[in-house]
Amino acid sequence: MLIDRLIQIAVRPRRVLLGCALLTVSSLCGAWVYAQPAPDTQLAAASASLDQITVTAKRIELLGTAETASVGVVADEEIQLAPAYRPGQSLETVPGLIVTLHSGEGKANQYLLRGYNLDHGTDLATFVDGMPINQPTHAHGQGYTDLNFLIPELADAITYTKGTYYPSVGDFGAVGSVRVGYRDTTPAQLHASLGTFDFQRVLAAGSTAFGDGHLLAASEAQHYDGPFVTPDAARKVNEVLRYSDGDEHSGYSVTGMYYHQLWTNTTDIPIRAIDEGILPNRFGTLNPTDGGRAQRASLSVQYHETLGGGQFSANAFYVYNQLHLYNDFTHFLVDPVHGDQEDQFENRRVTGGAANYTLPVPLDNFQNEISVGVFARYDALGVGRLPSEDRVPLAPQNDPASFSNSDQVYLFAGAAYLQATTRWTPMLRTVLGFRDDYQHGTDIDYLATLHEAAGYSNGGTADQSLFQPKGSLIYTPLDYLEFYLSAGRGFHSADLRGVNQDTSVDLGLPHSPLLARQEGQEVGVRAQVPRDLTLTFTVYNLWQQSETIIDPDVGADTAGPPSRRYGYEANLTYKINRWLEFYGSYSGNHARFTRNFDDGTGHLGKYITDAPAAAGAFALYVTNLGPWSGGLEYRYLGNYPLSSGPCADSAAAKDFPATPNCATAPTAAAQVNGKGFGELNMDARYAFSGGWGASLGVYNILNTHAAAAEFWYVDRLKSEISAYPDGRADVHEHPIEPLMARFTITKSFGT
Repeated sequence: MLIDRLIQIAVRPRRVLLGCALLTVSSLCGAWVYAQPAPDTQLAAASASLDQITVTAKRIELLGTAETASVGVVADEEIQLAPAYRPGQSLETVPGLIVTLHSGEGKANQYLLRGYNLDHGTDLATFVDGMPINQPTHAHGQGYTDLNFLIPELADAITYTKGTYYPSVGDFGAVGSVRVGYRDTTPAQLHASLGTFDFQRVLAAGSTAFGDGHLLAASEAQHYDGPFVTPDAARKVNEVLRYSDGDEHSGYSVTGMYYHQLWTNTTDIPIRAIDEGILPNRFGTLNPTDGGRAQRASLSVQYHETLGGGQFSANAFYVYNQLHLYNDFTHFLVDPVHGDQEDQFENRRVTGGAANYTLPVPLDNFQNEISVGVFARYDALGVGRLPSEDRVPLAPQNDPASFSNSDQVYLFAGAAYLQATTRWTPMLRTVLGFRDDYQHGTDIDYLATLHEAAGYSNGGTADQSLFQPKGSLIYTPLDYLEFYLSAGRGFHSADLRGVNQDTSVDLGLPHSPLLARQEGQEVGVRAQVPRDLTLTFTVYNLWQQSETIIDPDVGADTAGPPSRRYGYEANLTYKINRWLEFYGSYSGNHARFTRNFDDGTGHLGKYITDAPAAAGAFALYVTNLGPWSGGLEYRYLGNYPLSSGPCADSAAAKDFPATPNCATAPTAAAQVNGKGFGELNMDARYAFSGGWGASLGVYNILNTHAAAAEFWYVDRLKSEISAYPDGRADVHEHPIEPLMARFTITKSFGT
């Protein structure tokens, strides 16, 4: 059965590619066996280094070098031991970051950080092997970040920042940025996994000496149904081929990647559909034809060299993305005959690169280091959404003009930055800099006739530049204690289609800026007392010119009103003994719009919908315990508002014209709130002799019944067409998977 499933994963032309990749990895496995030292020598070397391993060591080593208390590094060992059941969850090793989803395995995750529901990636700049993953002016969400192509076993480090204080961080990075590095070498290995809900996965990976460098290849195939009444039937393949040469001072890598996935998805469903018996349980669906297909191919080059007394680094990339998402969020609200399913589609090509040069430049007797850099990317894409029924296209003229888009978009983004790090005394240093970003975009609206008849158009050209000063003051009174004071400006770009509209057709808001400013400040401390315990504590404030709003009526997000957040974050790392380590993080957040906002359900207020009040994670890592290793983690997401406030007659009159007040409108009278979740996960591993190993992952151990994501919006069921002309407001949920388990057998060659 497993073989049959894997054969069905890829479309027919990809079978040869998968076979070739597996053959390549098999060849590398053989090469690895002959290239390795004798087993006894290798095991002795491994034993000698065993006591040196500290899973969270990179978190401890930042005193004296960090710009703020909110930067960090996650080491390879922690990435591999963290109990994650989706690739994107590897990012949860970043303190305070929660990664979940609200429909379908093939879709990009939902990201939540510092009181933000970042939707599918807005305000979280993400890079893999130097490539920017966020996609501006996207079919489904601004900054869409799909990490399903990520193979966690190849990730060897994650670096992260939070806040607006770093000159090297640009678009989408004001709340946070994450950079995932891929390894250059890996032992030849095979993984085979089976799990509940028809989970199956095979991974083959390995590297060998080739020419003056190393050649690495990896191939992954996976199938997963999930617990849903209509199975997800998610089928994906991933291929990686990488050549690298050099060392940490001078070298390069060239990496090719390919990813393809097909899936069906159960999206968030209205609670009343369960209460009224329309659906059997929370795993049911109102449209079993929802789903999607995604394809990604990329080529990336990274280069670094010691040059003229400094360090030069550069990268270049080409990325091709194709996506179709079939979603039916509002059911029969827009089209009472065919339903509201839509095909969100795009075909995108991205070309770009970046360069940085860092050089010591003393200022008289003061140590000083200058870093300068540039960045550029160019996106050419066809993007839109059109009505469909059972994935069959429908004529856009049958629905309101705003329900359909088809555009050709050209986007250019360029930036230059400078940073100076100066040590004024042994206890005082500053990090000062600036960044200047420029973006230009042109939109050709293929449905201009339809849109202009409704009084607007997506078409046009927009450009904007933004100067961003940034800085930190760091005081180190003791070798084990540092204080940070930071401030800066950042931004996120807006969807070009909305920028070109004089008034947004979705939210009725005035003209949106192309680059929306964000102003942030932060006070933090980092302490290491005693040697094996590290604590960071941060208090932050962040204002932004335009909050990105999730708009379920169109299954996308749009630019919203200004907002402000403030809060705190505490992180603790403690090496309890030689084989046991603890890591914990917790953040508390306060998020509000700066003015009242009508959320489309007759509710009016300053609450930011789906902005969590708290988030955290508490983990134990076991390593160096003979053949045993593993991780146990409790991940926590606090409660959050679902509506912007209580019902207001002025908002009800606008959102429900047929029943224009709170007494008669089909909506709740009071503020509506969502419930967060707590989930306990574990991954236990045992290493046998001869290179064999086994692992057992158990997820949602407590079998928590909770929502992975909740929303509050207006939809209409088929049985409600005549009774509710403007639809009904309701809570919509997508559940966390119940208790599940996955068992993996591994074989490493040459050990």
